[in-house]
Amino acid sequence: MENSRPLDALNAARNRRVIVDLKNGKQFMGKLKAFDIHINIVLEEAEEHENGSLKRKLGVVFVRGDTIIMISPA
Repeated sequence: MENSRPLDALNAARNRRVIVDLKNGKQFMGKLKAFDIHINIVLEEAEEHENGSLKRKLGVVFVRGDTIIMISPA
């Protein structure tokens, strides 16, 4: 399946685990539940990772799109 637009790639990742890298150096992993045109996202079963290891479990989180550097399949 080829994605023609960035939002198509995010749509394909919906309900799947993703890794989200933020500008402040934090990294979240969780199931992508929702997003909007600003790439604000909602993750379920979210975890904060630091240096490759689990730092804390967060549950449901909302992440502002302008803080995100990268979203990748987990």
